[in-house]
Amino acid sequence: MSVLCVIPARLRSTRLPNKMLALLQGQPLIQKTYLAAKGSTDIDRLVVATDSVEIKAVVEEVGGEVVMTPVDCQTGSDRVAHVAREYSGFNTVVNLQGDEPFIRKEMLATLIAPFHDKNPPKMATLAYDLIIDTEYDDPSLVKVICDLNNDAIYFSRSPIPYHRDPNAELKVLHHMGIYAYQRDFLLQFTQWPQTPLEKAELLEQLRAIEHGYKIRVCYTPYRTIEINTPEELEKAQKFVG
Repeated sequence: MSVLCVIPARLRSTRLPNKMLALLQGQPLIQKTYLAAKGSTDIDRLVVATDSVEIKAVVEEVGGEVVMTPVDCQTGSDRVAHVAREYSGFNTVVNLQGDEPFIRKEMLATLIAPFHDKNPPKMATLAYDLIIDTEYDDPSLVKVICDLNNDAIYFSRSPIPYHRDPNAELKVLHHMGIYAYQRDFLLQFTQWPQTPLEKAELLEQLRAIEHGYKIRVCYTPYRTIEINTPEELEKAQKFVG
């Protein structure tokens, strides 16, 4: 099995302008994410996909490989698919968001592991324990609930499920926006139009579920920190993964 990891990175960001170039612990955010992923021995090739010459220059400063993508790519998955079409020699593709500077090689190994199986999933993602007291009601954090085979039942920004029985034991996980796909499925998935639940929640992984496909949820004991606002960037300055 050969694994291509693509880091989609765009310069425009609504809540944190020029996020990919923001300094985190003295280094541009995109550089830190690239170098963190570079430490994985489970990845055969690592590429940054961007339409920004500024991001390209920063990645190349640390020896990174960059593919320039069209400016009209609507999502990170579209950028990843653009690269995957050019790199046909890989059967598994990882989509690692550029704002995951604290990604660990162990997390990537966990995400990629199911694709070594005899019957690999079409798509997989990572999740870790949700802190119910502080995160359950936060719409900026995505929750996922799974079936008994660790495949996702649903992803939501809302608190799920509703606990009619307050004593019921149920695992609710904090979803990370990192995915792995069979290459052929990724190319198919990105050609489908947006689906109703996807539009409602603004979560593109729901497109796969609405089309009847399973998403394997891989549990990791490690937490990262999401960086979408100036406040989260400030908090991340002190974070140790």
